[in-house]
Amino acid sequence: MQLQKVFLILLTVIIALGLVIFQYHYKTRSKGSLYIGLSLLRFIALFCVLLLLINPKVTKEQYSLEKANLIILSDNTASINQANGINQLLSAKSQIEDDYDINERFKLAEYAFGAELNTSDSLSFEEKATNIGRALSSLNEIYAGTTSAILLLTDGNQTLGEDYEFYGRRQKFPIFPMVVGDTISYQDIRIDQVNTNKYAFLKNKYPIEIFVSYQGKNTVSTTLSITEAGQNLYKEKIVLSEIRNSKIINTLLDATTVGAKNIKITLSPLENERNIANNSRQIGVEVIDEKTNIALVSQILHPDLGALKKAIESNEQRSVSIIKPSLAPSQLEQFDLFIIYQPDLSFEGLYTYIQSKGANIFTITGPKTDWKFLNRVQNSFQKNSFDQKEEVTPILNPGYTHFDITDLDVSEFPPIETTLGELLITTSYENMLTQRIKGMDMNEPLFSTLETNLRREAVLFGENIWKWRAQSYREDQEFKKFDDFISKVIFYLANSKPRTRLTLAYENIYQGINEAIIKATYFDETFVFDTNATIKLSINGVGNSISRQIPMLLKNGYYEADIRTLPSGEYNFTASVENENLKKTGRFTILDYDLEQQQLSSNYKKLERLAKSTNAKLYFPAQVSKFAEDLINDNRFLPVQKSNQNVVSLIDFKILLGIIAAALTAEWFIRKFNGLI
Repeated sequence: MQLQKVFLILLTVIIALGLVIFQYHYKTRSKGSLYIGLSLLRFIALFCVLLLLINPKVTKEQYSLEKANLIILSDNTASINQANGINQLLSAKSQIEDDYDINERFKLAEYAFGAELNTSDSLSFEEKATNIGRALSSLNEIYAGTTSAILLLTDGNQTLGEDYEFYGRRQKFPIFPMVVGDTISYQDIRIDQVNTNKYAFLKNKYPIEIFVSYQGKNTVSTTLSITEAGQNLYKEKIVLSEIRNSKIINTLLDATTVGAKNIKITLSPLENERNIANNSRQIGVEVIDEKTNIALVSQILHPDLGALKKAIESNEQRSVSIIKPSLAPSQLEQFDLFIIYQPDLSFEGLYTYIQSKGANIFTITGPKTDWKFLNRVQNSFQKNSFDQKEEVTPILNPGYTHFDITDLDVSEFPPIETTLGELLITTSYENMLTQRIKGMDMNEPLFSTLETNLRREAVLFGENIWKWRAQSYREDQEFKKFDDFISKVIFYLANSKPRTRLTLAYENIYQGINEAIIKATYFDETFVFDTNATIKLSINGVGNSISRQIPMLLKNGYYEADIRTLPSGEYNFTASVENENLKKTGRFTILDYDLEQQQLSSNYKKLERLAKSTNAKLYFPAQVSKFAEDLINDNRFLPVQKSNQNVVSLIDFKILLGIIAAALTAEWFIRKFNGLI
């Protein structure tokens, strides 16, 4: 307590005592125990009232015992439903939950995981993908800064995400794996991976790369067959052994007809092979009969050219050629779309050709652009450039309506370079991105699409777009979001058909483990996105009696229908808008492939390496008691006593009010009883 408060309390005692002496003993002859008692009651009441006026702070110190966390992390995937895995997991989990010593020593928390981490209210063992690395990473974030241990109940077979063995080296908590399932290794031959292009072009060949592996000690032979609709496309005999236990098969197949192709790759089973689910794999390839040829025209070398080429050609339907602007008109005839990069006077002939053909263009300007030439050669936009470089940061326009850009996040995109100057767009346009300079929103176009009755254009007012693609990879460890964004721009420019109010986005072929989702965008008659529409999806199976009516739910700038509950097969569907004569039809295929059935044996060796890397141990379901004993005796998880100081104002103590009331009441009754009132 501060010295000033102590002084005030002493002053309060003196004042209260002085008032009592003045009231009961000054100029009065009344003495005796009665007046001493009354004086004491009055002193108590006055002192408490004055003390409340000073209101000193009182410190309370509370002690609590904080237990370490024991996180029970259960594998909730379909792979556990083998070799008595479910019973082993549930039995081990129940024994830990009911262990008195464990509950006294630890605070239990339960989670389950498949592709994502979930709270463990119940276990279904039906999830179709295992991502142990993501589950551990999520727990690391949730329990950061705490004393915790993780009991991992799993078979150790991961089918998705970062390898958990390597992630374990960065894990902050000890991980105690408990292996469930069958730990015996069986002779097995399997298809590990198949690589192919999503699209193929009619009358061309498309590649297929197949990775085959073998687990066993004997030399075995198998036959690899590739079929489509019952027709054999390729066959090869493969011999594998304990030493030479893997093989890569590469072949080229002919694209003879247009449409979605369901291709099946099969390995003939070995004698007495237990797991034949991993002997086959289905893939989907769509054969198309057209390809967009794009000319990327530049007089200079720049990293943007490579980034654009890679992004555009991520869609196999498109081919990009980097050319000089001096190419002859006869050679330009092969191109459907032109990307003009920082034009100067040497582009004169190219612009003449483009105007005569009425081709759509994508213009990218920057510090090396000749604006005097560009202002003269076209009339879609004009800029009075000051030839002064400036870094510009993008701002996404969520209200952009020509196509869906809501998946693009530009908040962390680095700035690109442009030139300062007054910009005027002289035709109908809409901004995808606007400019922010030095933290100030300029509300000026940075990336825009322009449209007239005859043609479409896109303009990016800045160079170094390659930095955006690199940032996209840095955030997601893949270029997909940026490449998809550029693909949408190219599709918009390559497609000169009139705009439609209802558009669909879906895959022709869905792998069984992927998210099967159909998206739709709907605009009203003024082409403003309509958030109040009711869109329904009617799905009918091809060759089966499955029929579903699924409402499309409004998301962030689009409508979505989840079709992951459908069994494998081919389906026709129709999307229709209620109270509108608008319908769109399509067809998709869901392939029958379950990653969780690819492994019969538990990967206990990998789990043991995970345990060692986090300074923990591996256990089996029969060792639950041993695990509990080791955990309780581990000094890393001793309870910690913590103190908590609470500073409370004296006015919060209601007992003082009670003392004041009691003292005054007692004084009044005593005076009344003795006739002093």
